[in-house]
Amino acid sequence: MRDTFPLLVKTEFPALRRRKLETIQANLGYRCNQSCVHCHVAASPKRTEEMGWETMLDLLDFARRHRVQTLDLTGGAPEMNRHFRRLVGAARAHGLHVVDRCNLTILGEPGYETLAEFLASQQVEIVASLPCYLEENVDAQRGDGSFQASLNGLRRLNALGYGLPGSQLILNLVYNPQGPSLPPEQSRLEAAYKEQLASRYGVVFNRLFALANMPIRRFGSQLLARDEFHDYMRLLKQAYQPANLDGAMCRSLLSVSWQGYVFDCDFNQMLGLALGGSATTPIQLADLPDVDLAERPIRVADHCYGCTAGQGSSCGGALEHGQASALPQTVSADGNRPFSQELP
Repeated sequence: MRDTFPLLVKTEFPALRRRKLETIQANLGYRCNQSCVHCHVAASPKRTEEMGWETMLDLLDFARRHRVQTLDLTGGAPEMNRHFRRLVGAARAHGLHVVDRCNLTILGEPGYETLAEFLASQQVEIVASLPCYLEENVDAQRGDGSFQASLNGLRRLNALGYGLPGSQLILNLVYNPQGPSLPPEQSRLEAAYKEQLASRYGVVFNRLFALANMPIRRFGSQLLARDEFHDYMRLLKQAYQPANLDGAMCRSLLSVSWQGYVFDCDFNQMLGLALGGSATTPIQLADLPDVDLAERPIRVADHCYGCTAGQGSSCGGALEHGQASALPQTVSADGNRPFSQELP
């Protein structure tokens, strides 16, 4: 796998500083029951890395002392960590709002038959990846049968109350483009998803998050292999919106790796870019027991344009102050002339 790090680290991206810490996003490991082409952590069923319980205790203690509001669990498939349920239960007992970034297909895997019911019992917010509402597009991106497995997961969550009007069980979906393009305008895409999923399959959900693909790890490697990396970066930079800096997720989020190292965001974690204002090598959460992160500098690189291009992109979808770019949204087949992208 070719690494895009050397092409990203030198940057002219504007300097950023942190605000009050609100969210800890913890990567529980790289093992996943899928191997998606857009995955920026290169997760797969063959990966074995996972966060241990002692690191999770450090995580909970740090969250308590810093009065963090939300614990955002990601991976891989975070549910495949053997301590997942124990961590969720402890976090909820501490009063933390817990978010599970779920790929939906895990809900039907052997050994996970009661996972959906557990998540509902703990009132865990689910952010579920579903790159399209068309079966052929999802299977092309995530493997044959992925759409039907995802649909089964959605129906199961709906049956438990997730995504229903008036329910406290929140179910949000995530859209990623299938290639080197910016996502369509989020509100329009959300309306299309809701209409299509309801009319075709009887499925409902709360919100849709439209995220740009990051030019790192598996997706970045594919861009290099197809000689599309520089065109994609040009697209991101041309669509850069300064107003999106205000809502960048790294300003109130701390990313923690499965080993307990801390980073400004999940993407910096995958690139090994140490927490801004710290040493050049990553440091562990245990080394930040009483440090107030507010006003500390954030480590930036060229991939940050992926969060600030067009309408903006974060783990919570399009940024509040972002605007859909009037610039072309997609790199063309010849790599030179972008063309506009239709809704999937």
